[in-house]
Amino acid sequence: MYIIIDGQKVNFKKGETILQAALRVGIDIPHFCYHPALSIAGNCRICLVEVENSPKLMIACSTPAENGMVVKTNTPKVIEAQNAIMEFILINHPLDCPICDEAGECKLQDYAYKYGKGYSRFDEEKIIKDKRIPLGPNVLFDAERCISCSRCIRFCEEISKSFELTFVNRGEKVTIETYPGKQLDNPYSMNVIEICPVGALTSRHFRFRARVWDMSFTNSICPGCARGCNTIIGVRNNEILRIEPRENLEVNQYWLCDYGRLNTYKFVNDINLRIDSPSILQTEPDNKNKQIKEVTWEEAINEAVSILKSENNNFLIFASAYSTLEDNYVLKKFANEILGVEDIYYIPHIDESFGDNILRKSDKTPNTKGLELLGIKKINNKLIKEIKTGKYNFLLILNDDISLIEEFSEFKSYLIKNIQILSVKNTFSNEANVLLPLSTYAEINGTFINFQNRIQRIRPAVTTIEQERLPGEFSLSRLDKFGAPNDRWTHGKKFNSRPGWKILKQIAKGFNVDFKFENSEEVFIELCNSFKHLRGLSYDTINDKGYKIK
Repeated sequence: MYIIIDGQKVNFKKGETILQAALRVGIDIPHFCYHPALSIAGNCRICLVEVENSPKLMIACSTPAENGMVVKTNTPKVIEAQNAIMEFILINHPLDCPICDEAGECKLQDYAYKYGKGYSRFDEEKIIKDKRIPLGPNVLFDAERCISCSRCIRFCEEISKSFELTFVNRGEKVTIETYPGKQLDNPYSMNVIEICPVGALTSRHFRFRARVWDMSFTNSICPGCARGCNTIIGVRNNEILRIEPRENLEVNQYWLCDYGRLNTYKFVNDINLRIDSPSILQTEPDNKNKQIKEVTWEEAINEAVSILKSENNNFLIFASAYSTLEDNYVLKKFANEILGVEDIYYIPHIDESFGDNILRKSDKTPNTKGLELLGIKKINNKLIKEIKTGKYNFLLILNDDISLIEEFSEFKSYLIKNIQILSVKNTFSNEANVLLPLSTYAEINGTFINFQNRIQRIRPAVTTIEQERLPGEFSLSRLDKFGAPNDRWTHGKKFNSRPGWKILKQIAKGFNVDFKFENSEEVFIELCNSFKHLRGLSYDTINDKGYKIK
């Protein structure tokens, strides 16, 4: 079955509308209220098209495609209607573009330029409505900017199923409110900000912080749970300002939970929480007082090698489901080939109250499946008993907090030596003999495997001291491209951290062992070649949608 749109033959599936068929093949028909994951409302009327043998224009979003139908999207009649709709929508719309967070990525701006006349015949006073209305803890509403597309209402009814928003009043006074006694406070409330085609719904956390053309945007993966939602990290001056969902119909569709937006990036920017320099624990001459001393990377690596080589070490090694496949693979390689340790463990982070039937999973780590692939074991009662008997005296831990283990206080005294490779401080990190700063997921290349066995890529969105924002390696904003050394927006904080695989490779050199990889992709290729069903994979074959392991 096919329809003809502006002379182009377009095949369509049974049940598709004209707009759906057109968008699938890249034909642009303007639309505000239509969203592929929501029911069809037909509110905005900007998608009017001319259908042959029809006495009037039809809205493309709700008109079913029929075999042989001839559709025209750019006739004088259609253009006149589009001009009229844009003029009508803009009658009471405020001139907020200079201060609106949506400016630069606003459909109303784009359509006003492309489909509007460029002037208004409206001489009367605009209707004044309320601004800065708190709908909930994370979302503010500007009633003057709203074009009544109903996307946010339909989202709350059909996706989050929380039924919090509705239209009130009619005509020019129509606006959106929460139901009496309710507020917009569901685990997915901030998705209404993205799907709003104008700047009516804004984030309390991002409001007025940056212009989008001054930011860089990097495709990444949310580390907040085992779902591994596809995301876009927005950065200005080497600081993460926001995280938004990226479409992947196989993983998260179009959505991202509020936890993933707000709780997975603030630690990356936090100078009080991040570990920003290698350090060693020095014992005073009286052998009682211990002092943490910041040192160079070379000194810290040498100290790590020295205590690893000391006698009578019984190693307890913890990997991390928060870290990439690459970092965990090299940790296992280091343990097996250099320390002679076969069994490596990880700490699970399960919160049954967190999971739901939309996106969120109870496993609050992004790479548990990756550890299972590598043969790394979950901590168990047998291991806890062995630790409590004093079997192990040396702890090597990657990117996790051993003090979260319930029985930690019972066996802490047995772990007399420890090397910790961490991104953020915890209650036990100040007792590390050697503390090595680990780059976060937002600063490195790497891969996670989600609960569906899908390998997905992360990329560096912010840079560390070792790295530079170079074309081809990072997404660059206007400020990155044209900022001069004396501009304040080029002096963003860079942490003195390194990827886990690189740290372990440098320690291995102290044992006269040279791991042959020079970057994370070479680690990934070596890893894949060790598994028959992964051979031939590279970062390019994973691409932006991930690769499902069969």
